[in-house]
This record gives sequence, C-alpha cells and structure tokens, in this order.
Amino acid sequence: MTDGLSLWQRFWHLLDQGLFGAHSEGNGLLARALRILRYPYAILRDLLSGELTLRATGLVYATLLALIPLIALSFALLKAVDAHRELEPFLLEFFRPVGSAGPVITHRIMVFAENVSGGLVGILGFTVLLWTLVGAVKKIEDSLNYVWQVRRARSIPRRVLEYVALLVISPLVITAVIAFSKLAFDRVSSYAIHDFTFGAQLVGFAIGLAPYVLVTALFTAIYVVMPNTRVRFLPALVGAFAAGVFWAAIGKGFTAMVLYTSRLTLVYAGFAVVIAVFVWTYLGWLILLAGAQLAFYLQNPQNLRSGHSRLRLSGSDRERLALEIMARVAAGHRAGKAPVSIDQLARQLALPGSIVTDMTEKLERDGLLAVSDDCHLFPGREIAGIHLTQIIESARSYGWGQPLQPQSSLPGVTAVQKQMEQAWHAAFAQRTLADLVSTAEQP
Repeated sequence: MTDGLSLWQRFWHLLDQGLFGAHSEGNGLLARALRILRYPYAILRDLLSGELTLRATGLVYATLLALIPLIALSFALLKAVDAHRELEPFLLEFFRPVGSAGPVITHRIMVFAENVSGGLVGILGFTVLLWTLVGAVKKIEDSLNYVWQVRRARSIPRRVLEYVALLVISPLVITAVIAFSKLAFDRVSSYAIHDFTFGAQLVGFAIGLAPYVLVTALFTAIYVVMPNTRVRFLPALVGAFAAGVFWAAIGKGFTAMVLYTSRLTLVYAGFAVVIAVFVWTYLGWLILLAGAQLAFYLQNPQNLRSGHSRLRLSGSDRERLALEIMARVAAGHRAGKAPVSIDQLARQLALPGSIVTDMTEKLERDGLLAVSDDCHLFPGREIAGIHLTQIIESARSYGWGQPLQPQSSLPGVTAVQKQMEQAWHAAFAQRTLADLVSTAEQP
C-alpha cells in the first residue's frame, strides 16, 4: 500500500497508522497516550501542509498596515478619558522580543499615532482608516474561519456592525483592565512590602504572571468571538493557554537570538530591526493560529485524522448525507426544538464541517434549506411539500467538473440510465420529507 510513497510520506503514513490504529483504542495507558499524542501530531501536520503558514504571512502585512490606524483610533477614543498612554505597555510587551529596539519602536509608534489621531476629523481620512481596519479584521476572521472549517462568512451588514463595535469597545476594555490591574497591584504591593515578605513575593509573582494571563485572555477572546461559529469556552481557553506558553517560550528564544546574533546586523545593517519585527509578528500570528487549531480539534476530535484534507464522497454517500441533513433539520423543526447548527450536525455525523457546509449550501441553493447568518438551519419550506426525489436530485447535482454531454453517450447507455431514473422516481415519487421524519420517529 505504501510502495509508491517516498520515505517522508511513509514516515507520516506509519505515524498516522500508529496514532489512529487499533493500538489507540481501549482504556489502557498506551491507548490513552496515543490519543493524547494525536493533538500535537495534527497541529504539526497542519503547520507542515503550508496553509497556516501562508495565512500567517498574510496577516503580517495586514497587521503592519493596520497598526498605526488602530492605535490612532484608540488614541482618539481614549483621549476623552485621558487614558491613551495606557496602550504603551501593550506595545512594549509585544515588541519586547526584538531586544533594545523595542522601546524605541514603541515610542516612535506612539508619537506617530498621536499625531495621526489629531487628523481624524476629516470624513475621507476617517473612512480610509476605517476601511483599513475592517479589512485587517476580515483577514483575521477569514483565517480563523479556515481553521474552524467555516465556509460561510458573516453577512456584510453584520460584519461591518460587529467590526466597528469591536474596534470601538476593545480599546476601552483593554484600558479598563490595565487601569484596574495597575491599581490593584499598586495597593497590594504597597501593603505587602511594608508588612510581610511572603506578600511581596506573591505580588512579584503575580506581576510577572500578568502578561501571560493577559495574552491567554486575549487569545481566548479572539478564538470565541472571531470565527463565524459557536466556539465553546473550555477548548478556546486550553488552546489560548497553550498558545500563550509557546508565545512566552518562543519570545524568549527570539530575544536571545536578536541579542546574541550579530550576523543579523551584519547582513541587514540598519534594516535588521525591521526584519526582526516582521519575523516576530509572523511567529506571533503562527502561534495564534496553531492555538486556534488546537481549540478546534479539542471541540471536534472527529477531525483529528482528516484535518483540512478534502474528503471525496461517493455518489451514494452524498445522497445519504443530504437525506440525513434534511431529516435531522426537519425532525427538530417539527418537534419545536432549537434549530441545529452546521457545527452540531458535523459532530452528530462525525464528518468534517467543510463537507456538511458544502452540502447545506447546495440544499440552500435548491430552496430545500434556509441557513441563518449564524449557520443555523431551517427547512426551506413546509416539509410536507419537500419530496425525497428533490433531495436526491439536489445531492446528485452536487459535484465537480463539467457534466457529460448527452450526445457523447452511446444509445444503450442512455437507455439504461433512463430506466434507472424512472425506476427510483416511481418508487419515491409520492414520499415526502414529512414521511421520512415520521418513519424515523417510529420505535
């Protein structure tokens, strides 16, 4: 089975067989260890596939393009409460890995953004600034939707409304968190230092831990809010915590490389700092996307083996999937239950979300399903008026490439196909989706 594979492909094939084969089943210690190792294996496989690294590269340019407008908008919003300088610690922490140039870069960005923020009164300038920020946030959403295998993006009105709200509220929330944290640390530190040593040590530990807590909290919020699907809090928190740990570890290693590697300056001269900023921003986005990928697998373990590879369903599998989707949506609708989402259907059917999304979009185009902006599903019309033949025909017309031209077929082939079509149409012509749901509800 592996004769035509290269040595590298054979290695990954054997690794896949070991982690997902018979030895990984059961409750033994080895089986549990293999099931845990599936997660780092899947993350490493996805990183080596190239798509996550490509999206991280695109986010670097989106970040650098939107950095000054974002800080300028934050300045304009926070100047009203005289709290715009509270953003400086975040920039210092972000650029810390580039070494001694970090404070210089932070200072220049702050000065430039403060000058830009004074020119936001012009309608044209504000429109261009807002367009730049919305475009950057959309790129982040698209990348996280890819990680979560969401093919359906937010509608344009909803996207603009949520993005603007996010850009307006985020600086205020960040400033409030910094202000309250600083106030608490100052009070506790003052009390602890004068009264007992253990308290001073505890406060010092808390202050040192605060940046990692803030990074984890920020990643968790991004994982929960940005994808156009429901992300549970616990998987998002675990993914954010893992990403925060790697952020800290890689940040320290990158700082050491910048400080102790003279070749960077010799090769790039005055551009060494710029190159370091680019590389660190790229690593930051790659870590964030890897953490999001871990959160996705924790919430959808059925996708661990397939990852982002596109499954090719057979004709009968497509027909069965279409019937399953329509039957489950119709049964819940008739029972008065909350509408099922694409993500829930994917978990129930143990299939990648992309496969279910593609089929629901085809059923929606044919008027059999209605899909809301938050990816919840409803029958496209009264279920007693949806015939099973319509569902099957919708699934059959979902495929790839160009259909065969009738004149290119032999007469005998055309006759056989026509007989098969007439046979199954005659068998199911009178059966509707309501009949299928009634049959499924019978014990």
